[in-house]
Amino acid sequence: QVQLVESGGGSVQAGESLRLSCAASKSSYSSGCMGWFRQAPGKEREGVATIDSRGNPTYVDSVKGRFSISKGIAKVTLELQMDTLKVEDTAMYYCAARFSTSCGITAIQYNIWGQGTQVTVST
Repeated sequence: QVQLVESGGGSVQAGESLRLSCAASKSSYSSGCMGWFRQAPGKEREGVATIDSRGNPTYVDSVKGRFSISKGIAKVTLELQMDTLKVEDTAMYYCAARFSTSCGITAIQYNIWGQGTQVTVST
């Protein structure tokens, strides 16, 4: 059974860091594409960062230079290191996977989702 379980969210002040983790079932992990998405209240779900089976990342412009996506080596995990957090990064963050070698960063392209973890950034 394909499963994704996120953890690591929380409340921080602007400028601080958080690290999100997604524990994946083996089939999700080797699916080809995995990524992090977020959804703020009243807004559509947007792609934050994705990574393909070779480890090549893609980032949305608003997080470039601040966020880093990676896959665990020993564990079947997907990580998102978030530095220099801004108030506008506040959202529910979701881990997602897609069985494909073509990894887009649009939410509709992904069909396997976790339950989400809340990130709140305050001034």
